Amino acid sequence: MFALADCNNFFASCERVFRPELNGKPVIVLSNNDGCAVARSNEAKALGIKMGDPLFKIRHIVEKHGVAVFSSNFALYGDMSRRVQEVLRMFAPSVEQYSIDEAFLDLRGMEHCDFDALAKQISRECQRLTAIPVSVGIAPTKTLAKIASKLCKRYPKLRGGCYIHRPQDIEKVLSTFPVADVWGIGRRSQAKLAQMGVETALDYTRLSETTVRKLFALPGYRTWKELRGEACIEFEDMVEPKQSICVSRSFASEIRTLPELTEQVTNFAVSAVDKLRKQGSMALEISVFAMTNRFKENEPQSYAGRCVPFASPTADYRTIVSASVSACAAVFRQGYGYKKAGVVITRLIQESGHTPSLFEDFDGARKEACLSGAIDSINRTFGPGAVLFGIQGDGSVRMARNHQSPHYTTLWSDLPTAKVE
Repeated sequence: MFALADCNNFFASCERVFRPELNGKPVIVLSNNDGCAVARSNEAKALGIKMGDPLFKIRHIVEKHGVAVFSSNFALYGDMSRRVQEVLRMFAPSVEQYSIDEAFLDLRGMEHCDFDALAKQISRECQRLTAIPVSVGIAPTKTLAKIASKLCKRYPKLRGGCYIHRPQDIEKVLSTFPVADVWGIGRRSQAKLAQMGVETALDYTRLSETTVRKLFALPGYRTWKELRGEACIEFEDMVEPKQSICVSRSFASEIRTLPELTEQVTNFAVSAVDKLRKQGSMALEISVFAMTNRFKENEPQSYAGRCVPFASPTADYRTIVSASVSACAAVFRQGYGYKKAGVVITRLIQESGHTPSLFEDFDGARKEACLSGAIDSINRTFGPGAVLFGIQGDGSVRMARNHQSPHYTTLWSDLPTAKVE
């Protein structure tokens, strides 16, 4: 058996944890630069606000119905996600984090359990210990577990937990479940299935094996088998290291000077190196790109990038920052207004498997490694951004965050306080 724990309206729920007066009221969370709605409470959905709606198009709804609007606060969401994961690990020997708000639990070997009660208990404990509502579905396969978790959101009477395993129950659920909502069915597959008259997940399971393998290749075949109750999608409790790391942002307003652009690119580079070091990797190459606002057709347009290879693999802050600064200078063109920029670290290898070359500067590499390690240690102790390179400025990215909530759990200055009188 597998379980899928899915946090309900996760970003909006995180905001409600520290603003309980918003429970039962419409809440939305915006994308970078306060552009579009990327998370909505059930109440906001009921008002007709759709995923991806630009704020300026729904402002009349926001003002009329008193919708609470928040800028994205990924530091808060990441920490709340970690807390939910800790609760989930209390119930299963292995947990696979699928996304920031979803995780699979491996329940194989626990067949003696009352899985319906277990699903509800997991949901209840997540709510009690983190205040985040979580829908938990348990089923013989990961795909069916995902469908079970969706049923929890559709039917409140399930009390956050749903266990499906009997063939007749699975068939009944699949008969009303849209095939477009099935995990693993992509847009291209949806178009093919629509032409074939396949509307529900049950219709999909009734296709012949030959047809599925021919038209939908291996991923579609695995989904077909999973819906029929045969587990064939591996459980991965170890996160595979990323093969590339990209950090990019759009700016609140155009950047027109090299020092300003360099400051932003350096912040991206430091963030990318932090991710690189956390997964124990080293890089052989870094790329920097910058682009103008393509919607301003009356202004000169540019999309430029520069790649910088390293003589030997590195995960050192100063080495990668220096390369990003050089690449930024090569990309920048006077007279252009840059709206977006980014840093991409590629050609990654694991540090544990790296064999140094005889021609490497061992003494210099050792000093850089010690410096980078000291930066990591200080930032872990005092919080991200405790140590900055001078070229980073104040370490902030020029983004519009006019509705951002405090960093309740990640900054000492934003910790909630209680007054006792």
